[in-house]
Amino acid sequence: MTGEVSGLIANWPQYLTAALLVMIRLSGLMVFAPVFSSAALAPRIKAGFVIALTVLLAPAVAVVPGAQAVLSMGSVLGELGVGLVFGLSLSMLNEALIFAGALLGMQFSFSLVNLMDPNSKVETPVLGQMMGWLGILVLLGTGLDRTLLAGMVRSFCVVPVGHGAMQAKTGIAIAGMASGIFMAGLQLAAPVIAAALTVEVTIALVAKLAPQLPTMVVSVPLKTIASYTVLIGSLAVWPGWIERHFAALLDSAGKLMVTP
Repeated sequence: MTGEVSGLIANWPQYLTAALLVMIRLSGLMVFAPVFSSAALAPRIKAGFVIALTVLLAPAVAVVPGAQAVLSMGSVLGELGVGLVFGLSLSMLNEALIFAGALLGMQFSFSLVNLMDPNSKVETPVLGQMMGWLGILVLLGTGLDRTLLAGMVRSFCVVPVGHGAMQAKTGIAIAGMASGIFMAGLQLAAPVIAAALTVEVTIALVAKLAPQLPTMVVSVPLKTIASYTVLIGSLAVWPGWIERHFAALLDSAGKLMVTP
């Protein structure tokens, strides 16, 4: 025990440098990652959480085989890039949920009902915010927030400190992941869109056969009721979809973290 303490004291500059690099990488979680990037968390709480994790991880990270705890512009940019790539990849889940909410809002005739999102500071559809809260609830309820932290801890073994690097193919891969937001949102909203389309086609056929009926008056309420019914029924499969999509994004983020 005395030898370990004396070794820690003797190599304190190395551990301090490793702690700084660890803190830079962890900051990516606080900027983009779901749950941790929420504006509901006070900045001082985020800062304290990052500092606590840094104190716990720095001694172990500094002795990982291949670690180069050297403070330089390249190492700082590399750690910042790894953290941002990790957090940005996982933020695609929240964006897919918001896009699905926007599509649902158009089916519910809520396209003009927007609220100020405290995270992005822009107006977003009210159903988009509801779907974002649902995603956070699923992440917390299933313990995926702890899985996220475990993945970040494992990243220090995959890419030791001082070895992080940003490559051109990383940006291309992130752009490809961002394009999947539209497909993912469409998949979530597809049952409601199909139900609303069926109601609209049915009402149009009725209006064609009996023009004297007030179809325009009942079209919006019927479409809203049908959309709500299908949405409530489809919510049962949303948690499983969110878990699978989160796991896929976590695996993709791990593949993007490479050493030069």
